[in-house]
Amino acid sequence: MSVKETVLKQDPPCTSTLGNYLWRDPPQESKWADCVHCGMCLESCPTYEQTGEEQQSPRGRVYLIKAVAEGKLFVDEHFADPVFSCLDCRACTTACPVDVDVGGLIEEARGQIRQSMPLKGWKKTVNRFFLHGVFPHHNRLNSIGTLLRFYQKSGLQKVVRKTKLINIMPKHLREMESIMPEVKSCVHKKYDSVIKANGETKHEVSLLTGCVMDVFFSDINESTITVLTRNGNDVCIPRNQTCCGALHVHAGDREMGRKLAKQNIEAFENAETVIVNAAGCGCMMKEYTELFRDDPEWKKRAESFEEKVVDISKYLHDTGYEKPKAMLKTRITYHDACHLAHGQGVRQEPRDILLDIPGVEMVHMPKADSCCGSAGIYNLTHPEMADAVLKSKMENVPDDVEMISMGNPGCMMQMALGVQKYGRNQKIVHTVQLLDWAYQKEERGSSHGSPKD
Repeated sequence: MSVKETVLKQDPPCTSTLGNYLWRDPPQESKWADCVHCGMCLESCPTYEQTGEEQQSPRGRVYLIKAVAEGKLFVDEHFADPVFSCLDCRACTTACPVDVDVGGLIEEARGQIRQSMPLKGWKKTVNRFFLHGVFPHHNRLNSIGTLLRFYQKSGLQKVVRKTKLINIMPKHLREMESIMPEVKSCVHKKYDSVIKANGETKHEVSLLTGCVMDVFFSDINESTITVLTRNGNDVCIPRNQTCCGALHVHAGDREMGRKLAKQNIEAFENAETVIVNAAGCGCMMKEYTELFRDDPEWKKRAESFEEKVVDISKYLHDTGYEKPKAMLKTRITYHDACHLAHGQGVRQEPRDILLDIPGVEMVHMPKADSCCGSAGIYNLTHPEMADAVLKSKMENVPDDVEMISMGNPGCMMQMALGVQKYGRNQKIVHTVQLLDWAYQKEERGSSHGSPKD
């Protein structure tokens, strides 16, 4: 029996194979058919910028993915390296004159790689622990949040740093620990299922609280709720929502991605609008249909769900919001999170919100939509490349600003690391936080000063 026949016998869900792709969900020919290898994508690619190597470019990766489909190459280490070294930032699709979906091809190819070449040893253990055992479970995330708060508040963190115990960790993990934000109570645990609007209810929305977002950045979830309710929105927090699945799909675990997608589609079934304040989560949820192309029933449900998903900045911009009156005297620049700008096409809306805050002076960042190197957990799996990409990013951050605003938690941690590594002093903030701070200052009756007041 051939390898192909063996795979088909062991994997009944597989409806088709393509060349040397032997599993369900092979990369789709329609996604690469229009690529003519013109090279317009090269300058937009972070890994090509760092290496100058063709296989580390978008068109190089498309060629490799196509070659496997044509039976010219096999799914092996030589193929896996360039596919997994991609940051999946989608900048190449923005640059492409015919919109070749390189990100979609990369994610489908990773699914093939992980089934043909499963992780082994400690990598498999760590992967399953976090992606299967932690992120999809709110109670476990709450427990981890409690432990991290104890670590920060009890003095243990200071002891670990002072005694150099932290040095037993790999360098990139030490760096991430050094910029870990203050961990607070998870919003999913803290609030009731529905938070009523202040005054008249104009809209009803549901909020994705997220996994990493609600542990490390629950204050941003708090700001999101405060801003929404101030602007006449009842905010629903479905109890049965879960992780969006982005980290799983990026890692090639499409089956778990489908499982999480189904749970979220059901959790938000009755929602009119699903608000997301994390660019990566929003982009993933707006692409759920890709996971169900061979399942007509769930594909239809995913299509309906995708229409509901909207980033917080776009929602506020499109539905209208109260312009703050309090002045926040600060100079700020804006970083376009890849999955917000390239993935969802949201660029001007957050900038308009910032400009509506009295006293905020916006300073242009060159190449504002270039990747910072976070890319989900890329800065953990590919720390050297992530550091190089971050260095390039920080070179474009204006020196004379006090804050860097953005709309994605992974970017916030990566840019905070950049500020620390390169001796900067900018504060990293989420766009909705600035609006919330202006509202808070207005309520306190102060019309002047800085956001720190």
